[in-house]
Amino acid sequence: MKLTHTDSSGSATMVDVGDKPPMTREAIATSFIALAPATLKLIQENGLKKGDVLAVARIAGIQAAKQTQHLIPLCHQIPLTKAGVEFTFEDTGIRITAVAKCIAKTGVEMEALTAANLAALTIYDMCKAVDKEMIISDLKLVSKTKKEVK
Repeated sequence: MKLTHTDSSGSATMVDVGDKPPMTREAIATSFIALAPATLKLIQENGLKKGDVLAVARIAGIQAAKQTQHLIPLCHQIPLTKAGVEFTFEDTGIRITAVAKCIAKTGVEMEALTAANLAALTIYDMCKAVDKEMIISDLKLVSKTKKEVK
């Protein structure tokens, strides 16, 4: 297997996608943050002093998707048509689902993964004063699709 981000001498390089056709692309990524029951309740009741945790985490995730090219070396600049972050309360924490869409020559999985990760980190930051046992885990790409542009 050959890595795509290295040249023939093994040096890091940005992949040339210039000859690829633009396609409609979508990626979905998830992450999970484990929280104490009291912290979950505070988030649900908007009871934290820093404000609405999920609203701030949603914006952080969207901003992160838009800035992925600046955070990950060799990542292409992607013209996003959609970046979204949703939250699902579970018994032991919050599942974060991020979606990124574009019409481009390369995929948006790094944008979706970055959004899911930064949303979790933002929840962590906003809750760290009340919960010292939080754990961020299960960051993964759930799906990626591409279709010809019509």
